[in-house]
Amino acid sequence: MTETTTRPPVLILLGPPGAGKGTQARMLEERFGLVQLSTGDLLRAAVAAGTPAGMAAKAVMEAGGLVSDEIVLAILADRMAQPDVARGIILDGFPRTAGQAAALDGLLERAGQRVTAAISLEVDDGAMVERVSGRSTCAACGEGYHDSFKQPARAGTCDKCGGTEFKRRPDDNADTVGARLAAYHAQTAPLIAYYDGCGVLERIDAMGAIDEIASALGRIVGRVSA
Repeated sequence: MTETTTRPPVLILLGPPGAGKGTQARMLEERFGLVQLSTGDLLRAAVAAGTPAGMAAKAVMEAGGLVSDEIVLAILADRMAQPDVARGIILDGFPRTAGQAAALDGLLERAGQRVTAAISLEVDDGAMVERVSGRSTCAACGEGYHDSFKQPARAGTCDKCGGTEFKRRPDDNADTVGARLAAYHAQTAPLIAYYDGCGVLERIDAMGAIDEIASALGRIVGRVSA
C-alpha cells in the first residue's frame, strides 16, 4: 500500500496597497491554521534574536544598505524550520521580482516543498485610491477602519478595544497612492507572468465584500491543500 504525504500549502498573496492582503491573510490564518510570514517582521525578529542571518541583516541595515536576497532567504529558511508553520504559510512582501521567485523555488525545493498558489487580488485602481485614502486604525489595538466602508459602530470609539484615538498613515493620500499603484503594476507584472508560467497563478476579484473575497480564497486553499 502506497502512503501519500500532503504537503503543507505555501501561499503567496499578490496585490497593490489597499487590496486587503493583510485582512485576508489574518482570516486565512484563523480558518486554516496557516502562518503569515512578513519579510519585515521576519527581519526584525531575526535581528532581535541575534541569529547569524539576523546579525548579517543588522550589519547591512546599519550601514544604510539593502538586505540581500540571500540574507532574506536564509532568514526565511530559519523561520520555516520552526514547528508552528507545519500547517502551511502565507508569504507577505516576498518575492517581489521574478528573480526572487526563482530563488524562493530553490529554497522550497530543498525543503521538499513548493509554491502551491500565488493568488493575485485584482482591483480597480480608481477605487483603490478611494479605499486607501480613507483608511484609519485604532491607535491602541491597530484595528482597521474606513471613512466609507467600515466605520466604528459608535462614532469615535473602537469596536474591538474601546479606544478613542485613531491614526492615519501620512502616505495614505490620493497622490501617493496613485504613485504606489503605478509602481506595483510595473514591478509585479513579471512576477504574475512567472507564476502563470508555473501553473500556480490564481486571480480573485478583490473589489467585492470582505467575506466574499475570503470565501473565494478559502475555496482555493481547500483545493490546493487537498
